[in-house]
Amino acid sequence: MPKQKQSFFQRLTGAVDIDDGYDDAYEEEIPTSRPEPRVEQRSRIHEEPEDSSQWMEEEAVEGQLTVDVYQTPDEIVIRSIVAGVRPDDLDISISRDMVTIRGAREEHKEVSDENYFHKELYWGAFSRTVLLPAEVEVEDASAQEKHGLLTIRLPKIDKEKQTKLKVKTG
Repeated sequence: MPKQKQSFFQRLTGAVDIDDGYDDAYEEEIPTSRPEPRVEQRSRIHEEPEDSSQWMEEEAVEGQLTVDVYQTPDEIVIRSIVAGVRPDDLDISISRDMVTIRGAREEHKEVSDENYFHKELYWGAFSRTVLLPAEVEVEDASAQEKHGLLTIRLPKIDKEKQTKLKVKTG
């Protein structure tokens, strides 16, 4: 039986068309190596940044705080573990539809890095912005930290609430 030419797809994937009676799929060698992608490498060791304070800010990476967000009929609750951070060192910004929590954990060096066997704790600045599923009353929000657990309570805006407005004569 004469050898049939493989389609582009068959050559690309190594697939075999069984219906055409092609028995020897490995007869034609298909190149498997790809050229290495070109990576542009720049050395920043000897370069002086134009504004070193800006460069340092770009290099500083903030950790992302983990949060639980849930709702009750009357409020939205955000909980997060902030162990090792004093409540005074937390910055919580609230708008009607968003909450941002910022802070930093400061490491107190007791031993040198070479004496560690395992090191997983996060030290440094962290932040987290949470988009809220409903609008909240910013003035009535509260935050409490107990045993390293931060709990933020955000009362929902009651859109059904109505008040009567009396018109004054003047």
